[in-house]
Amino acid sequence: MQSASGTFLDGVTSARHNVTVELVPAGLQIRDASGKALAIWAYDCIERVSGPAGILRVALAGNPVLARLEIPDGELATAIDACAARVDRSGRTERRMRRKVVAWSIAAVASTVLVAVFGLPAIATGLAPLIPYRVERAFGDAVDAQIRVLLDPRGRGADFECGRGDSEKDGAAALQKLIQMLEATADLPLPIHAKVVRRRDANAFALPGGRIYLFQGLIDRAQTPDELAGVIAHEVGHVAHRDSTRYVLQAAGLSFFFGMLLGDFVGGGAVIMASKTLLQVSYSRDVETAADAYSVDLMTEVFGDPHALGTILQRIASDPDGMGWAKLLLDHPETRDRIAAITSTKRGTIKPLLDAAQWDALKRICSGP
Repeated sequence: MQSASGTFLDGVTSARHNVTVELVPAGLQIRDASGKALAIWAYDCIERVSGPAGILRVALAGNPVLARLEIPDGELATAIDACAARVDRSGRTERRMRRKVVAWSIAAVASTVLVAVFGLPAIATGLAPLIPYRVERAFGDAVDAQIRVLLDPRGRGADFECGRGDSEKDGAAALQKLIQMLEATADLPLPIHAKVVRRRDANAFALPGGRIYLFQGLIDRAQTPDELAGVIAHEVGHVAHRDSTRYVLQAAGLSFFFGMLLGDFVGGGAVIMASKTLLQVSYSRDVETAADAYSVDLMTEVFGDPHALGTILQRIASDPDGMGWAKLLLDHPETRDRIAAITSTKRGTIKPLLDAAQWDALKRICSGP
């Protein structure tokens, strides 16, 4: 029986579990540090997903929970490759998956009106996890360029983004420290790129491919590093769950999905449609609750205050000048339930995420012209 150490991510929290992986006749046997069996993944249900160089990362095909298993041991990875048909490090599996997605899309188009009315939400939910991350990143880059045009009607260009001036660089460094802290713990399959722009709305949103926008108004209304980090962690949750990609597929329909498959992010106004959709997005209660829970778990992992997200949500929702998120929160009667759920969670050890000087610099990240 061949075995080696590995890392198990359950897909629900951001915690990384050290495990032992054993090859048994039924599949991959996963045991925790105490030797307790956590799961057996059958070989015919395992597929390879994108991961760091030198590490085999596998998941269960079609599993709605994004659980992942990382195997750094080369010999065990080779043995798994030999036992599991879908774990093909040559790239053939990804090409087959793309052809399968195209086939599904063609079948959906044949249903026309019925699919548009009844099937698109379900199709988007099923297809979003199948989009290769490199395609999602390319799509996110294209959307980002169009988002800048929509957010910056005055055409200020580079000056529209905070943190570039000499007086703002310390603030940019402090923001990057928060991002790196959250990113390292979240262990996403793609990097996080966050930027602050000169908009007075208290708002934040995530784009496909790991891009996050933070508005100056949000920085102004945050009173502690933990409040801002809690909001960022919430948006990281949307990135981890691929919510923006799924929402665009659902709202824009199958014609836009074909554009993603073909890499046509400009022709036909696809990017403009997607960008406007994301700026007007209002996620469902379940989606927002999942992102809230992700934020609470991630903040707990970095020893931040998991209740801080609820504190800033309450402040913005109560602020008549809050704009952005305030309007969104006031449109949802369950907001108080969300805040109560966040603040009812157990607090662990809390350590300062930034010192006083760093937080002061971050508050001044938009102090330039």
